[in-house]
Amino acid sequence: MRNHVHDAPANYVIGVDVGTGSARAGLFDLQGNMLHVAKHEITTFQDVDARYEQSSDNIWQAICACVKSVVSASKLSADAIVGLSFDATCSLVVVDESFAPLPVGEHNIAERNVIVWMDQRATDQAHDINALGHSVLNYVGNRISPEMQTPKLLWLKKYLPETYHKAAHFFDLTDYLTFRASGSLARSICTLVCKWTYLAHESRWDASYFEAIGLEDLSHTQFSKIGSEVVSPGTSLAQGLTDSAAMQLGLNAGTAVAAGLIDAHAGAIGSVGALTEDGISAPSECMAYVFGTSACTLTTSSNAIKVPGVWGPYFSAMLPEMWLNEAGQSAAGAAIDHLVMMHPSSAEAQQLAKEAKLPLSVWLSNRAKSNIHNLSEAINLAKGVHVVPEFLGNRAPFADPKARAIIAGLNMDKSIDSLVTLYIAGICGLAYGLRQIIEAQAEQGLTISRVIISGGAGQDPLVRQLISDATGKEVIAPSSDEPVMLGTAMLAAVAAGRYSNLESAMKAMSSFGKKYLPAETDICKQHDARFLAFCRLQSVAREL
Repeated sequence: MRNHVHDAPANYVIGVDVGTGSARAGLFDLQGNMLHVAKHEITTFQDVDARYEQSSDNIWQAICACVKSVVSASKLSADAIVGLSFDATCSLVVVDESFAPLPVGEHNIAERNVIVWMDQRATDQAHDINALGHSVLNYVGNRISPEMQTPKLLWLKKYLPETYHKAAHFFDLTDYLTFRASGSLARSICTLVCKWTYLAHESRWDASYFEAIGLEDLSHTQFSKIGSEVVSPGTSLAQGLTDSAAMQLGLNAGTAVAAGLIDAHAGAIGSVGALTEDGISAPSECMAYVFGTSACTLTTSSNAIKVPGVWGPYFSAMLPEMWLNEAGQSAAGAAIDHLVMMHPSSAEAQQLAKEAKLPLSVWLSNRAKSNIHNLSEAINLAKGVHVVPEFLGNRAPFADPKARAIIAGLNMDKSIDSLVTLYIAGICGLAYGLRQIIEAQAEQGLTISRVIISGGAGQDPLVRQLISDATGKEVIAPSSDEPVMLGTAMLAAVAAGRYSNLESAMKAMSSFGKKYLPAETDICKQHDARFLAFCRLQSVAREL
């Protein structure tokens, strides 16, 4: 990491990324170079029935620790840092009129006031909403997901009415964080359109939807509890950092605070807008594939294209005046972790990985690469094993939260090589799920030329090549190792007035890195056959 003198020019920004398990802060210059990064774990409470909760205070404390750490490591004066922004998971934060936390579970523990994005408690509520067939569903792929916020609000109203009626504000986590920093109650278009059914193309909430599903009280209060002021990502909020937030973060009061993004969308902003070799920026030709604990695909277009089972089309949710279609897999990196832990040799492999000071997935990838001549040959290691890794349902293109994983072709082999086979088959299964999304979108006229991959689980060259081979698409990695934080830092730079708009920041602060091209015909034929098997296994599971 570089060191900087105290009188450095005021040309640095901080992007804060709040994932499922940790908060991270990155300090960037205006060319998109990350100078320092810090990470702090977040506590998650897991209960039965796929319930996951967090604490907004715990998250904020983690953020403060990270930001203070990067400022201290940089040796910069706070005067040199001109902007701050946040991205976060699309988790639901509940607070009362004094902004104190309210419990979101029967345990009645107020500190546990966040329903995490992947929480599945509202599956029945989502089903009931979908049965109504309201017109707003046209803009969420025709099916609301239990990961979204209105089903979760319905669950709270039914099972925790005291919390629901006492709540003065329901926030998407990103919007809560910008409020905590700036005091502004403004919500980002990104969060409200993607998770709350706000109709940005008409600049309004649809009161009839809330009345139809049983949340009419929100419309009666002019939607003040969920967002009556809606702004674009990168908008400078209020007067910047409040005095108290500045003190907690180690920054100056008044430092620009930008309206934020959902974490996956920040990853797309930080990767798809770079200039190609011929000097053209064409984000609509790219699908952003943010491959982390879950996986998210984001595709933009100038027209509203409805794809059954794919969220959206969302207007201006990511890029101004552009429509966004969002899909993905509810469990991706988490699905692979869960898959390999089921194997008899997982404990032995874990120990070997620990001795090598590597994450288990990296160690398994290295073991696979030691047995092949080129990355595309990894498909041969999958042998006859097939995996549909839908442990948390199918987010897209079937929008089926009740879908479950399938593993076919196992024998009695308990060796580590058998574990490698399972690992490679699992990665292929995720890639085939991505291929389904690409093909479903293409059938409706939403086509792409390349996949821009980011996220922690997508950093391995072997994973990238398998995805290219399985989908038949060019896969490109952004040159930044941290495109999610970079995308968020771009918002901070725009809010601070260092770039006139988000498109300018994207072109100036990001660039493309290594490319991965689909393999030769015989490898592609193997993937085609395995993809057919994948689809047939899915079909059988639905019948069962």
